[in-house]
Amino acid sequence: MSVAFFDLDKTLISRNSAVLWIFRQWREGKEGPLAHIGGLKVLNWLMRYSLGWGGAGVVALEEAMGGFAGISQVEILEQTRRFYEEEIRCLYRPGGMEELKRQRQAGCLCILLSSTTQYLGELVARDLGLDGCLANALEVDVEGRLTGRVEGIVCYGRGKLLKAQDKLAQLNEAMEACSFYTDSYADLPVMEAVGNPVAVNADIRLRWWARRGGHPVVDWGT
Repeated sequence: MSVAFFDLDKTLISRNSAVLWIFRQWREGKEGPLAHIGGLKVLNWLMRYSLGWGGAGVVALEEAMGGFAGISQVEILEQTRRFYEEEIRCLYRPGGMEELKRQRQAGCLCILLSSTTQYLGELVARDLGLDGCLANALEVDVEGRLTGRVEGIVCYGRGKLLKAQDKLAQLNEAMEACSFYTDSYADLPVMEAVGNPVAVNADIRLRWWARRGGHPVVDWGT
């Protein structure tokens, strides 16, 4: 049995969920992740993320999660549920749904591997019938409020690779037997480790890397 890992933002869905979440918070006049930081810095981070600058992405995620500090877990779960139903569920790429079906028919485990929060990731995994979700777990204090810190490894860049390796160790599977589907050059550590890396609606740097290495470059539509 092999494992197929799927990125979420701009891979399984056609947009970046973090950007959609930020705009939603601003529209609703809520303080939340990145709302406390400033628009120019947010835009700078998003540009760095799109170029695959891993260190900047980790810093951005850690500071963004700091904006959750003090919010009750119950509240964030409800906010995320509404966000998923109203803005994310309609964005699945048709090609991604076909590939999930193909991998299942081949007997593969399908696991989400994303930098999103575990709250959104688990909604996606449940809705799509995935076999697991590796995402950013947010720390919760004894009163049920978020601390603003990520629990354990930050699931971004090399952190994604470490999370995937931990999961595969539990399953007694090798990275070389796995597939990974992503749009972003920031995910290069995982792409270089798996046996079947697939660039999906890829950014310029990832597309160049994939074509140079003879790896598939696909368009899953919108």
